[in-house]
Amino acid sequence: MPPESSARSGPWGSRTQGSTLPRAQAAAAPTTQSFTCSQCGAVLTYTPGTTTLACSYCGHVNTIVEPPVAIVEHALEPELLHGADVAPAPVTATTKCASCGADFSLPPDRHAGACPSCGTPVVLDPGAYRPIAPHAVLPFLVGAQEARRLLGEWLKGLWFAPSGLAREVRGPSRLEGVYLPYWTFDSRTSTRYAGRRGDVYYETHYVEEIVDGRRVRRAVQVPKIHWTPVMGAVARDFDDVLVLAGESLPRALVEPLEPWDLDGLKPYTPDYLSGFSAELYRLPLAQGFEQAKLLMQAVIQDDIRRDIGGDQQIIERMEVDYDAPTFKQVLLPVWHAAFRFLNRDYHFVVNGRTGEVHGERPWSWWKIAGAALLGFVVLLLLALLFSQSPALQQALRELAR
Repeated sequence: MPPESSARSGPWGSRTQGSTLPRAQAAAAPTTQSFTCSQCGAVLTYTPGTTTLACSYCGHVNTIVEPPVAIVEHALEPELLHGADVAPAPVTATTKCASCGADFSLPPDRHAGACPSCGTPVVLDPGAYRPIAPHAVLPFLVGAQEARRLLGEWLKGLWFAPSGLAREVRGPSRLEGVYLPYWTFDSRTSTRYAGRRGDVYYETHYVEEIVDGRRVRRAVQVPKIHWTPVMGAVARDFDDVLVLAGESLPRALVEPLEPWDLDGLKPYTPDYLSGFSAELYRLPLAQGFEQAKLLMQAVIQDDIRRDIGGDQQIIERMEVDYDAPTFKQVLLPVWHAAFRFLNRDYHFVVNGRTGEVHGERPWSWWKIAGAALLGFVVLLLLALLFSQSPALQQALRELAR
């Protein structure tokens, strides 16, 4: 729907205000997009870092035609009136492969994947399963081979990690490219606050102590804080505050992959998902905005402390007004690998744009014990050397003086 009005949000660009989001209607038979080569009928998959779908057999290339629409922010408040605070029910999407005709189901809460029988990539219409469909997608730049190399280097660099861990990434089936759903929020904020400003000053106190057998009186400077009540107001514009909306990977695992280059967002088209998996959102929009508020408030508190000034600050009260907040749903690219060691699963992720790696690391207690034993032996040898070398003892005494 065209925006009714638009406004500038400081340096952050335009925001759509007063517009309402077209609501998707659940479909009994959701639209399924499959990608097969027109030359040989083989699978077409998106090539990271390009705008093309490529055939791995005959080399035929299809250029992705992006929809002629702009990526706009949608007014949040009207959407909150339509049940955006209710968590969507988990779904298992089923479809028929256009290549081999097999009926199959995607993993829970996924709307893109591959036919398990023939490997043909399929992308289902996410609007058939969620009231809000993705508005934009950030395509992969890092391919599977590069992601595997980056992950292997990261694993090799871990101290005290099991020796076989880095070899695990060589398995071709251990790395999955998945688009994770995120909410982004924009808002102008104005905040009134009350608190106290602390200014440090010093008072001279006198203490008595014994020096060379004599009692002497010495002046010392004791820091004190003078507190002054303060009130004021700060303002800040927020742009694209990101909140993870999926549940397949924990937030603590993927948040270190930030920041994301959201300038590279493309209007949503299923072509960029071909050959990859894509997750449906589970976090309700209203809860996403509450999480975004917490992120904004942490930044606003820093603004308030700078505004208060002084050496120390205490914020006693802050009242934040959010002016016409807006949102959109985006899909961000992540490579994910999971390995099992000693009956426990460890997850690793790679930013599909920058190659940033983060993960849950196991420890090799044999290596730790060996390092501890080696350290003990070195200390024992040093102690033995020290005890049997008068010259070394004398040198250490000279250094101590």
